[in-house]
Amino acid sequence: MEKLANIRNIGIIAHIDSGKTTLTERILFYAGRIHRMGDVKGKEGGATMDFMELERERGITIQSAATRIAWRDHDINIIDTPGHVDFTIEVERSLRVLDGAVLVLCAVGGVQSQSLTVDRQMKRYRVPRIAFINKLDRTGADPARVLQEMETKLGHVAVPLQIPVGTGELYDGVIDLVEMKRIKFAGESGDQLMVSEIADADRAEADRARAGMLDAISLYDDELMEAMLEEREIGPEMIRKAVRAATINRDITPVIFGSAFKKQGVQPLMDAVTYYLPSPLDRVAYASDQYNDGAETAITADPDGSLVAMAFKLVDEPFGQVTYARLYRGTMTKGQTYVNSRTGRKQRIMRILRMHAEHREDVREASAGDIIGVMGIECNSGDTICGADTSLALEALHVMDPVISLAVKPGNSGDRDKLSKGLNRFMREDPTFHVRFDESTEETIISGMGELHLDVYVERLRREYKCSIEVGRPRVTYREAPTIETPYDYRHKKQTGGSGQFAHISGRLVPMPLNSETDYEFENEVTGGRVPTEYIPSVDKGFQMARTKGPLAGFEIVKVKMVLEDGSSHAVDSSDLAFQLCARAAFRQAFLDSKPILLEPIMKVEVECPVSCQGNVTGDLASRRGNILDVEIKPPNCVITGEVPLANMFGYATELRSMTQGQATFTMAFEAYRRTPAVIQEEVIETCRKQAAESGK
Repeated sequence: MEKLANIRNIGIIAHIDSGKTTLTERILFYAGRIHRMGDVKGKEGGATMDFMELERERGITIQSAATRIAWRDHDINIIDTPGHVDFTIEVERSLRVLDGAVLVLCAVGGVQSQSLTVDRQMKRYRVPRIAFINKLDRTGADPARVLQEMETKLGHVAVPLQIPVGTGELYDGVIDLVEMKRIKFAGESGDQLMVSEIADADRAEADRARAGMLDAISLYDDELMEAMLEEREIGPEMIRKAVRAATINRDITPVIFGSAFKKQGVQPLMDAVTYYLPSPLDRVAYASDQYNDGAETAITADPDGSLVAMAFKLVDEPFGQVTYARLYRGTMTKGQTYVNSRTGRKQRIMRILRMHAEHREDVREASAGDIIGVMGIECNSGDTICGADTSLALEALHVMDPVISLAVKPGNSGDRDKLSKGLNRFMREDPTFHVRFDESTEETIISGMGELHLDVYVERLRREYKCSIEVGRPRVTYREAPTIETPYDYRHKKQTGGSGQFAHISGRLVPMPLNSETDYEFENEVTGGRVPTEYIPSVDKGFQMARTKGPLAGFEIVKVKMVLEDGSSHAVDSSDLAFQLCARAAFRQAFLDSKPILLEPIMKVEVECPVSCQGNVTGDLASRRGNILDVEIKPPNCVITGEVPLANMFGYATELRSMTQGQATFTMAFEAYRRTPAVIQEEVIETCRKQAAESGK
C-alpha cells in the first residue's frame, strides 16, 4: 500500500497553444526521463510526446501520449492530451482513467473556449486538478485576471499557493506562500532553484497573499480554522495537509505560476502534484456487477484482489494491437488469461509494456494503480478486463456523435483494400470517427468532430497506407426530429404460401426535449400479454432500425420516445422478424405525421483578433447566421464569442485570415443541435433529394 500511496496518474490538460506539450517536455527533462529538451515545431526532432510526423509538422498534439517518471520518491504516470477540440475524445478517455490533472492556462489568453470544454470533462469524471498559469513571461500576462476567470467562468475556488514576481519581461520567479520563501530559476536549463528569504519590499504583499490563501483553505479544514482562531503558528505541513484534502474533494483548485518555455516554475508544479493530487488509494471507481443484476460495486486499489482494468485506448501497430489499460484492482501478469466482461471471451496477455511516447519497455507484471500497454487482447475502447472469477463493467466512456462528414474514394482500384484497411483501423482506435457506405450514392462516408479531424485521417491514409484518395466536399450531419405527439396503429400482414407474417402494434410517438441527454427511449405499456413478451424487444429493435435514416433527408432521427400500448399476434404467423418489420413501418408512419423538422449542429466560435478588426469579424459572423454572445476587450486584441451553424463555417479560416491580415485566430467546438430555419430546411431537403436522384441514375 505504501507503493500505491506514492503513485500519481495525471493528465496535462489545456486549451490549444497554452503550452502543455512544452510543459510536459520540461517535466520529462527535470525528472531525468530525457536528456535534451525539444520544442514544439523544433528543428531537432520536436517534442518527445508529439512523436507522430503530422504532430511535429503542424505543431499540435493529435493523439494522447503516455509516459512514466520518478519524482521525489513518487512514480508519476503522465498523459499529454491534445488541446484542439476536434480531438476531444483523447482528452475524454484519458480523464476517464486518471486520478488527477494539471489544467494549464495561458497568462495572456486566460480561460478560453477549450478550457471550458476540458473543465466540463474533468467535472464529468470527478477529477481533482491543479492549475498552472503559464506564459508569465509574455507581454500582456495578467495572472490576476486569469484567477478571476477561473472563478467566474469555471466556477473554481482558485487558491494561489504562490505569487509571481513580475510579469512579461520583468517576470523573475515566484514567492512560495506555503514555505514563505522566494524562488528563482537559474542556469541555462532552469534546473537551479535559488531559494532565499523574501525581500523586505515584497514582504507586505506576500503576507497579504498568504492570509488570503489561509482564509480560503480554512473554510474546508477545521484544524486549520482552529489554529488560525487561536493565532497559533501554522507550518507548511498543516497547510499541505489541508490543501491536499480540499483538492481531492474538489473543493479548491490550487494554483501554481510559471513559464514552461522559459524553464521557470516547473519543479514546484511537480512538487505540488505529489503533495496535493490523489493517489489511487484516494479514488474509488464504480462498476456494475453482472453476476448481481448490475448492482453498483465500489472498486478500491487492492493489488491482491481479483483483476479489474479498463481498456481506454487502442493503437494498431505493425506488430499488433497495443491496448492502453488502467488497472483499478489486482495484478496483471504476462502469460495469464483474463476475461473481457463485455464479450465474455477469455484472452491471454502476451506482453505488458511501460509506455514512454512511442518507446516501450517490457515488464512481467503490473498492479493496481498502473497505466500500461498490453498486447494479446482483442477489445474495444471502454471494455472492462476482469479476472476469471469476476464479471464487472466499469463506467463507460462518454462519446460524442460526429457532426461533419466527407465522401472519400480510392484514386485507383488498387488502393481500395488499403483504404478499407486504414479506415477500419482508425474506427477501432477512435470512437468519434465513423465510417459507413451509402448505398444510394455508392460512396464511402467518413464522419468526425471537425474539418481538422477528418483532414488528419485523410493525410494519415495517404502517408501510412500509401493510398491515393479523392475527397468530396465537407457535409453537415443534420438530424431529424418530431415536434408533436402522434398516435400509431399498424398491422403488418403478409401471406406468400406456407406460414406468413403477422404483427400488430399501436401506441404513440412522443417528442423529447431537444436538450435531453438521450436521443431515443422505448416504453412498454402493454398489459394482458396482447403483445407477447418475447416480441417486445423485436418492436424496440424495429423502432431503432427505423430511426437510423429519416424520411425528410435521410438523416438519423433523434429526440423521440416510442410508447408501445397495445397490439396483437398470431400463434403461427407472428415472429421476431414480423414485429421488427411492423415496428419499422409504424415508426415511419408516425414520424411523418409528427410535423418533423431538421436539426442543425451549432458551433461555439471564439475569435481573437485586433480591436481594429472587431467590426469586420462580428459583421461576418452575423452574415453566417451567427449569434454574438460576448465581446471581451483584451488590449490590443478582443475576443469575440458566438454561436454559428456549422454549415456556414466551412472555409472560415481562410476568410478570417484575409479580413484580419493574418492577425486573428479562432477555435470552434460543437455546442448543440438546434432547429433549422424553415427556409434553410427546405434547401437542405431539396439538395439531399437531388443528390439521391442523381446517384440513382
